[in-house]
Amino acid sequence: MKEIKTSEIPGFRIGHAQDEANATGCTAIICENGAWAGVDVRGGSPASRETELLKPVNTVQQIHCVMLSGGSAFGLEAGDGAMQFLEEKGVGFDVGIGRVPIVCGASLFDLELVNFHSRPDKKMGYEACKNAYINPEPEQGNVGAGTGATVGKLHNTVDMMKCGIGIYAAQIGNVKCAAIVAVNALGDVVDYDTGRILAGLLNQDHTGFADTKKCLYQEIEQNRNLWNGNTTIGCVITNAKLDKCQCNKAASIVHNAFAQTIRPAHSTADGDTIFVMANGKIEVSPDAFNTMATEIMARAVNRAALSAEPAYGLKSAQTMLSK
Repeated sequence: MKEIKTSEIPGFRIGHAQDEANATGCTAIICENGAWAGVDVRGGSPASRETELLKPVNTVQQIHCVMLSGGSAFGLEAGDGAMQFLEEKGVGFDVGIGRVPIVCGASLFDLELVNFHSRPDKKMGYEACKNAYINPEPEQGNVGAGTGATVGKLHNTVDMMKCGIGIYAAQIGNVKCAAIVAVNALGDVVDYDTGRILAGLLNQDHTGFADTKKCLYQEIEQNRNLWNGNTTIGCVITNAKLDKCQCNKAASIVHNAFAQTIRPAHSTADGDTIFVMANGKIEVSPDAFNTMATEIMARAVNRAALSAEPAYGLKSAQTMLSK
């Protein structure tokens, strides 16, 4: 598997917009000509937009954008900005009297970090789409939907760390695939290759990691409410030929990447959601593709931790690795 740039996957554009002062943002993933798509919502506390239409039994076969955002349910408004932007470009599902862009999305909770009343809105979503056409290679870390992302929140916000948005793209033969993911998890991010913790729940003096899994085991006989300000949201894009059913199955299988790199993943206090967008150019073995996409998503999760910079008074993986 050879690493490539996201811009090498034809037909897709990725753009960020953010409010750094208030620690929130959004990321638009656009396919103007339409992409077959699927989704798997695995966490117990999701905030999502237009996921129902991605069920194979429903009419719409292709979508034009996935909007990932902060702001919890409020942040879903960023998708309206994508609707406006794409309508202005004449992009959308032809309904006879006009075109309706199909914009799906999911939001993570970052409202606790700086300002509860500052969230991604229609204007920010529009800006993210504009930026997708200006900057061919999107940034990683404290940008877009990852601007206010944090991890390690078993003890609420006391011992958490800064995380961000990660991107990884690769190619096998003619099949190209990328993953974009904003990591905002209850648990710890662990290295895909070694299993060591990269970012997560800090110990009491913040000199090392407490290990969320071990702490959970210590509380196994306590039935306390966990901090609900979590959720990891991501999207896989590819030039592979996958139909709507295959995209939905791929989204389900790619959740294995979260299980491999976030410990624990898919808790009742997370809203973990993965989209898959395929523009249908290259024949592919679905099982081989799903294996490839899972590894790519796992490496994108690691990038989200490693590219995040310390911010808002929080340490990041960069802080811990520099010791």
